[in-house]
This record gives sequence, structure tokens and C-alpha cells, in this order.
Amino acid sequence: MRYLKEHPLALLTLICTAIFIAHLDALWVNIMEARNFVTAREMLQDSNWLLTTLNGEPRYQKPPLPTWLSAVSAFLLGIKSVFALRLPAAIVSIMMVLTTYIFTKKLTTNNTYAFLSSLILATSFYIVFSGRNGQWDIFTHAFMMVSIYQLYLLFTSREKTYKRAFFAALFFGFSFMSKGPVSLYALLLPFLIAYGLVFSYKGKRKTLLPILVFLVIALLLSGWWHVYTYLLDPEKVIATTTKETTNWTSYNIRPFYYYWSFFSQSGIWCIPAFVGLLYPYLKDKVFFKKGYQFTLLWTLCSVLLLSIIPEKKSRYLLPVLIPMALNTGFYIEYLFRNFKTIKDKRETIVVYFNFGIIAFIGISTPVIGYLFLKNTPTTPWVWYILLSIVLCTIGVLIIQQLKKKEIKAVTYLTVAFIVSAICFGMPLATSTLLNKEYKSFTELKIWQDKNAVEVYEFTYFTPEIIWDYGQTIPVLKKVDSIHIPTADTFGLLVGKEDMTLFETTFKDYQKQKVARYDINPYPTNSNKHKTRLWRDFYIIEK
Repeated sequence: MRYLKEHPLALLTLICTAIFIAHLDALWVNIMEARNFVTAREMLQDSNWLLTTLNGEPRYQKPPLPTWLSAVSAFLLGIKSVFALRLPAAIVSIMMVLTTYIFTKKLTTNNTYAFLSSLILATSFYIVFSGRNGQWDIFTHAFMMVSIYQLYLLFTSREKTYKRAFFAALFFGFSFMSKGPVSLYALLLPFLIAYGLVFSYKGKRKTLLPILVFLVIALLLSGWWHVYTYLLDPEKVIATTTKETTNWTSYNIRPFYYYWSFFSQSGIWCIPAFVGLLYPYLKDKVFFKKGYQFTLLWTLCSVLLLSIIPEKKSRYLLPVLIPMALNTGFYIEYLFRNFKTIKDKRETIVVYFNFGIIAFIGISTPVIGYLFLKNTPTTPWVWYILLSIVLCTIGVLIIQQLKKKEIKAVTYLTVAFIVSAICFGMPLATSTLLNKEYKSFTELKIWQDKNAVEVYEFTYFTPEIIWDYGQTIPVLKKVDSIHIPTADTFGLLVGKEDMTLFETTFKDYQKQKVARYDINPYPTNSNKHKTRLWRDFYIIEK
């Protein structure tokens, strides 16, 4: 324990390992992950490492770096292992948190603030969610944070400028190869604006040549794959690019103010994050005013730039959580120093309310958990008991420490709350599988191997089904035509919305319904039960 106290990076790594890696395979694979995992599997099975595919069809919507990492991890630990495929996302998340600690310590020379900000980042809701999922977003922003740190060193030090420029360009390239210009626009550009406004770029002429080196290397690393795919498959690349750019202005269109509640994405830190944005209140209370101005501007610039884009989704706010964690850290650090002496109840009531809610949730976990799980047949009750004991204990301790005004202890107990919820709560995720009609497509694959009958999708494929099935499933409908197999007998998967077309297309064939395969976690009478996650399987004979 003494070693961890004296080595905050080691302690931070241990905490992050619990947050991002414990029970990493507990949740079922979602659609974003399924796309990535299927593409990774096809890299290993079909060697489609550069001209990437999804269910055997070209997929150039996103650069392949995260998929490469997932494929390598799966090759080492098992191609069917969800843990292996998610592990790279968890590792880069830990890297992002550690980089944030090093960066903020360098920026402020305040170890307590740096540690606090990093903990807030690691336990923010959507950071936790993204870091435990095999999706592209966490990769692009994690790599960009390393690039930003190297650029900061380049701006503030006259030593190793070309080395800084090279590593900044390298990780910029990694970021671009993860999700294109997303992090450049939503994280790096706001950083450069905020840094320039607060700290200024004056007197940085000696860095012009290293910056030029940075730009050249970054351009080469970011663009080579796009050039390669265009040269080898120009028609598909142009179609994909056109569709993606059109989506920015025609898909998921939301009003400019859609992100007004962006601070809520930090989850358990929602209220402190909001208070941290109140500049008139906090500007004279923080230990480093310029640093606070910088993180505040960085946060607001990121939100503003994202708000300009017509296409909006809550998950697009992920890059905002990074500077917002640093901004919230200034507020919590202020409470560390002054909470015991604050007399104004308008200040203290916010703190009591925020942490009081967390304590209440912890104390009520045994009751809420039992009511939720009592009717589920597969509940691992040992994990429920452990979760209840730990969270209830933490809730009681938070109340005790609040009475003593020990905000430092309360804050660390809040972090312990999140870590415990993951370590003891994630095994309960299997209890949410309530669909009694659940039938895995893996069973269909076993049937196919046994009977040697080719299986097809009728009109479209669903990434989760392809992932669950274990290999590609050819689709009969191509644009406006349907290519019927030449075999006398074949299997066909048909979705609910295609039943009429199915009957019309195969009116002269013998059709035998064999089974319904359904990988919905929710029952058929739930509004969360999705038709795209089930298929009726037919044997078709001429």
C-alpha cells in the first residue's frame, strides 16, 4: 500500500485495470462491436487486412487500425473470445488515463490535481462504457491524447523538439487510422484554440520546422490507407465516402442545442462537472487560474464544434469528457483544500446532494437489486450478495465522511463505488438475458456443418447475427435483383419485414420452416425486442 501511495501512476494503473478489464466479456456484443469483430475475424480467416470486409463485402467506412489490434489480440487469445477482441480498447483507455495524468501534472505541477482529474476521467460514464467496448471512438481519442501531450511538450520545451514532433505525428496518425478526422476536429482543434487563447503561441518560431515535420509525417501516416483503397477499389471507396459525408447533413439531424446537457455524460460526476463550468463562481478559487481557463475553453470549444455538425449522437460527446474531467478536477481540488471552512450553505448543499445521492444508491442496492433480480432464473446470487455488501458499506462510509466534511475520503470512496460496481456487478449482466425464446445462430452453424446445406440471408444481413453465426452468410438480394442459388436444396434466413417478398419469390418452391433463431436479450413482448435480431430459417427445395 505504501508503494502505491508513493507511486500514483502504479495506483492509477491498478484502478484502471479494475475499471476497464474486470469481467470484460460480461455484456453481449452490440452492433458497433459486431461490425468490428466480424471484420477482425475476416482478416484472420480471409487475410483481408487492407481491403477490409464485413460479411465478405467491402467495408471502407472506417480505417482499420482498431480492427487490426482486435485481430491480433484474437489471434493470440482466441478468435471466439469477446475478452480478447475487447482487450485492445481497454488497454488504450488505460493509456489515455495515464497520459492525462502525466499531461496534467506537467501542466500544473500539482500531483493531487493530476491524480484527481485522471480518476474523474477514468470513472466518467461514457469513458467507462467506451473503454469496455470494442468500438472505434475510444481508440481515436486515446491516441490523440498522446499526440496532444507531445505537442504540448513541443510548445513548452526547447529540448528534443524533433523527437516530440515525431511522436506527436505518430499518434496523430494512429488516431486518424482509427476513425478518420473525428478526433482532429473534436479534440485536437479545440485544444489548439484553447491553448492559443490562454497561453499564446508567441515566441514559438523555433518550433516551426519541427511542426512542419509533424505535419508531413502525420499526413503520410493518416493518408496512405485511404490512397491504397482508392487505387485498388475506387468505385466502392467513392460510394462509401459519398454516403458517409451525406450522413453528416442528412442522418440523425439534431438542433444546434442538442448537446446542451453534455456534462451529464460524465455520469457520477455530473453535478461537479456542471459546477466546474461556472467560471464566475470558480475563477478565483482554483489554484491555477490560467490552467482552469484553458480546460474550460477546451471543453466549450469541443462542444461548440460538435454542435455545428448537423448529425448528432450522444456518443459523439466522448472527446468532450476528456477536457471536462480536467476542468472538474479544479473544482474537486478546491473542495479538498477548503470544504471544511466553507460557510456558505449554497456551496455545501450541492456537495452534500451530489455525494448523498451516491450514498443512497449504495445503501439501497440490496433492496433495488433484489426487486430487479428476484424473477430472473439465472441470477448468480453470490455476486448479488457481494455487490450489496460492498456498495452498502461504501454508502454508509460516504455519509460518515460527509458528516466530518472529509471530502477527500468521500471522493475516493466514490471512485471505489464505481470500481466495486464493475467488479461485483458485471457478472450480474447475464441475469438481464430474459428472452425465453433465445436461440443462438451458433446452433444453425452446427446444423449446417452436420447437414452440408448452404445457408443464405434473404435481403440483408445484421452484424450481430454474422458475429454469432461464426462466418459469412451470403445475401441473395443484390440492389434490385435476387440471385436464387442453383442448388436443389438450400437454407434461407428470412426477417419479419421480408415475409411477403419471400412468399412471392419462392411461390414455386417447397418451403419448410425449421426454426426461429433469436439473439435478442429481451423477451418478445418487450419494446426492446428488435426484429433485426431474429430470423426464421427455412429449407428451400426446387
